[in-house]
Amino acid sequence: MNALEAAAVFAAGIGAGGINAVVGSGTLITFPTLVALGFPPVAANVSNNIGLVPGSVAGAYGYRAELAGQRDRLLRLAAASLTGAIIGAALLLGLPEKAFGVIVPVLIAVSLVLVVTQPRLNAWLAARREHAHPHGGPWLWAGVLAAGVYGGYFGAAQGIILIALLGIFLDEDLQRLNAAKNVLAALVNGVAAVLFTAVWLLGRTEVDWVAVLLIALGATVGGLLGAKIGRRLPPMVLRGVIVAVGLTAIVNLITD
Repeated sequence: MNALEAAAVFAAGIGAGGINAVVGSGTLITFPTLVALGFPPVAANVSNNIGLVPGSVAGAYGYRAELAGQRDRLLRLAAASLTGAIIGAALLLGLPEKAFGVIVPVLIAVSLVLVVTQPRLNAWLAARREHAHPHGGPWLWAGVLAAGVYGGYFGAAQGIILIALLGIFLDEDLQRLNAAKNVLAALVNGVAAVLFTAVWLLGRTEVDWVAVLLIALGATVGGLLGAKIGRRLPPMVLRGVIVAVGLTAIVNLITD
């Protein structure tokens, strides 16, 4: 990796960390960047997942004020995220790389639809919150489990999926939901990263640690900035960038 490529990965990490803190689709910035630089898709996904963990933690820390009073709820939902992340990461490592090349373009396309439709989704969620179960209930736990499987396997826009689930089943302010989303997403990424690192130590998968470091540094900066100023970014511009990068990734994966 030359200096220009390293700068591109670092910049992508900043963007991904900021987007993850505010919206939740940062993988659609970093993963396509690595693929465009010639990384094999699975190696790019594993390296990207490990690198984004510090940014996820930084984003959760930036929302610490909104986490007040959510400890018991998050402990219950953390069990679902933990279980789902292990299943998703195991699927990524266990399925052939050809399957990843087929499945991921579909997941990216679904993620892009979620990014584009998020404003309407938020409005729909707001209309349903008055009917939400005070503790989320078993359906929320099951939904968070499924989101964890998705996040452990690939993870693009898992934050948007989590916001949708939390908004449907909980009667809470959107910022408090976003804070909870950041914690659960950080847990999924962290658990998957631990599993990927262990498998790498056994020689069963590839990890580019230079890319991991660059993404981690960038994502940490981006996560802290995103938690502070991300809400000021024009939503249409942000969504436009994500969609453009995501479509580029789909084309690269299909034509690879």
